[in-house]
Amino acid sequence: MRNLIHPGATASVEPRQRAALAGHEDLDGAFRSSAVPTETVELPGLRTLIRESWQRSAGFKADPDNPAAPLAIDRDELEDYRRQHPLAAIMPVINKLLVQPSHDSGLLVAVGDEVGRLLWVEGDPAMQRRAEGMMFVPGADWSEASVGTSAPGTALALGRGIQIAGAEHYQRTVHPWSCTAVPFHDPDSGAVLGVVDITGTDTAVAPHTLSLVEATVAAAQAQLRVERLQLAAELAGRPAQRRQSSNASRSPGAAPKEGSLYRNSLQLLGRDQALLSLEGRTVALSARHSEILALLSTHPEGLSAEELSVLLYPGEGSTITLRAEMVRLRKVLQQINPDAVPGSRPYRLPLDLVPDSAQVLSCLQRGAHRIALEIYRGAVLPRSEAPGIIDLRDKVSSLLREAVMTDGSAESLLRYAELPEARDDVGIRRAALRLLPPRSPRRAAVVAELEKLEAELRA
Repeated sequence: MRNLIHPGATASVEPRQRAALAGHEDLDGAFRSSAVPTETVELPGLRTLIRESWQRSAGFKADPDNPAAPLAIDRDELEDYRRQHPLAAIMPVINKLLVQPSHDSGLLVAVGDEVGRLLWVEGDPAMQRRAEGMMFVPGADWSEASVGTSAPGTALALGRGIQIAGAEHYQRTVHPWSCTAVPFHDPDSGAVLGVVDITGTDTAVAPHTLSLVEATVAAAQAQLRVERLQLAAELAGRPAQRRQSSNASRSPGAAPKEGSLYRNSLQLLGRDQALLSLEGRTVALSARHSEILALLSTHPEGLSAEELSVLLYPGEGSTITLRAEMVRLRKVLQQINPDAVPGSRPYRLPLDLVPDSAQVLSCLQRGAHRIALEIYRGAVLPRSEAPGIIDLRDKVSSLLREAVMTDGSAESLLRYAELPEARDDVGIRRAALRLLPPRSPRRAAVVAELEKLEAELRA
């Protein structure tokens, strides 16, 4: 790592530091004046991504004078959570390419989950002790909603690799530090699994550092994919009796196996038929099976036959029809992975299944509307008429729109406007027009769309 990063490469950050320090003075003035909403402060001179992140941070009511990040996962829970998390499988790659070279370089390597909670912080021991003062430790929440602008949280909010230098951090205790972070995507489903970060002094934002972290993430994603294929091949060759006995030994709702390579997922967004990913295998489901698994995955405590019928069938549902459908679904799942066959009384999935709609809701709860927008590919099973699916669809869609309208930048608003459900959304376009700079070349297209929509409304 010392061969890739050198102090002389960081001279370009000095003008950014002067602009950031001046921006903090403007932010202080807004905090002292209750008449000026902090999220509306213009902050001239800052890089666009930093200015927008500060404005989001202020909107989340993050305090720049907080001395440390909050602890979101205590030590008792952390080990189990790390062991079960899909990123545990890529830590050997991260260790070899980033952690080992960082031990004598004054740098830290952190790996966090999809909502910005740090799971591993490794590297230079002296820097680890220093970082404890600002709670840059495993279990701490470094999302934008908690600490404001930082590389891990802002990379997740933007859905891309970024570098944050010194005073560009929203929280003042972090000003002595600089960092580079890149999101980690599931190589099969594309869902965001977490973030990889390098933190230290100015060398952490040298030009080569971002390329280094991006290359490491790409290598780890490739390794994860290879390991999944190897494990899938091993499972395919395992005798059926052994697989069934393994399934019988697991209790309903048991945690994923230690060192699990997978986040079993269900893709519902923008699809009429869900894609189910289990242990490295991905299959398309029928429309009815998509609805059933969507409902069971959002009710991990289980549903009785009567409850599931009400959520599944419009009007008066039949439990007899439901039971016949469950028999067919069990046969499908038995062929994919016997461990996934639902139990009965109540109907309940025996393993964790993460729908992409739940990931969107989790991001919105954490204030990460940009990453929610990155994941969101359209409405939940848009053609489904199942009452429970309609409720879920409306919940996800309305909360996302509300978050983008409340906290979104012009870029987020315009991206939302491209969604099928926003095709006729005048409010989104008016909000984007208010935020676009007067000379933005994108204004003309938005004005034309608005005029067309308003003309259609008048007709």
